[in-house]
Amino acid sequence: MPGRVPRFLLHVEGAVVAVAAVALYFHLGYPWWLLVVLALAPDLSMFGYLAGPVAGSLAYDLAHTYALPVALGAIGVLAGADAPVQVALIWITHIGVDRAIGYGLKYPSGFKDTHLQRV
Repeated sequence: MPGRVPRFLLHVEGAVVAVAAVALYFHLGYPWWLLVVLALAPDLSMFGYLAGPVAGSLAYDLAHTYALPVALGAIGVLAGADAPVQVALIWITHIGVDRAIGYGLKYPSGFKDTHLQRV
């Protein structure tokens, strides 16, 4: 069981991040329909796999790391612009849900090889 604790914590962390992002999204009064429409948008990065596993894992990982949406959200907050904040919160929600259900960042060895587990 001790070897599974880090993975379990990463799943919990993802769930907490997703719930927090959704709560903040609705607290700020953003429209539910935009969340529904864009919820799976980061998965479009899977098309990178058409160029091979190295390009695919890079495209997928760039779209599924918190760094870009957090930076986008911070820029939106600093600029007083709602659109980047909305997109960032939706993006963060997507990543959090992925982590909560076990989808992690991809290794170039194959789509099913992730930093959380083999799916």
